[in-house]
Amino acid sequence: MATKSERLQQLVQLYQEAGEKWPATMREVAQWAIRVGKWAPHPSAIVSQCAEELSRALRDEYVRDEQGRRVRTKHAATYTQGSEQFVLWDDLRTASPEHMKLAFQQRRQQILGDCKQLKNDVDSYNENRAPVVPVQVVFDFTYDLEEAELSRRKVA
Repeated sequence: MATKSERLQQLVQLYQEAGEKWPATMREVAQWAIRVGKWAPHPSAIVSQCAEELSRALRDEYVRDEQGRRVRTKHAATYTQGSEQFVLWDDLRTASPEHMKLAFQQRRQQILGDCKQLKNDVDSYNENRAPVVPVQVVFDFTYDLEEAELSRRKVA
């Protein structure tokens, strides 16, 4: 049995095979899938969609701290209880140190995962497409962070 992700990937394949415009936005693919009856929301998807939209909104909530830094106020951490996993959100200004430590560790792991995938993608592109000038990506963010800090100080 195909996973949800695999079924959605197959849906994009059907879109392409139908001769629709490609490359395409996922909005265009979704409109086509709904129009031709290949996709419809499950009732539970409505709750999931609302939860995802709420999460997205919380990720976009920022304040200025006492030093003038723009900081995200709401932070998510994934917890496990028995065999059940769930995500709790808390506010940077009131959350326990344990919640914030877990949230920060998990975000760092997400960033590392993104970097590992980017490295795989770049390495594959360079090795299989053999561009005249290979794409190079630097994964040391020290100077980027220092530069961002300096520009923040100049603005303050």
